[in-house]
Amino acid sequence: MGAGKKFWVGGLIIVAALGWLGFVGFQESKAYYITVDEFSSLRGEYAGKRLKLAGDVVEGSIDRSRPQMEFVISSPRSSIRVRYTGADIIPDTFTDGSKALVEGTVAPDGVFEARRIEAKCASKYEAEYDERTS
Repeated sequence: MGAGKKFWVGGLIIVAALGWLGFVGFQESKAYYITVDEFSSLRGEYAGKRLKLAGDVVEGSIDRSRPQMEFVISSPRSSIRVRYTGADIIPDTFTDGSKALVEGTVAPDGVFEARRIEAKCASKYEAEYDERTS
């Protein structure tokens, strides 16, 4: 086999390996975005899948006394317990009543294990009512 052919075969192997690694990485980072109500109604379909779950943090549910913080997020008809297993610093806006987006998977015990938390205080982002405009 000539030097030119070896170069092309080696190049094709490298490109194929990089393509495979990119595909696998994309599949692992893909997450379904759903609400707590959607999760509760289709719980069995999401077993083992990476999810982004959106809801409101239930007042008084944040428990920081455990090695892994736990809390409950809810939407109008459902709620789910969440255990934070991530290493990132929890946002300052993560408080009782805040809007939360958690990313992770469901543990065998039924608790949602979040590796990431995003939160915002709903009152900070609502438009202020101006009496002069009405």
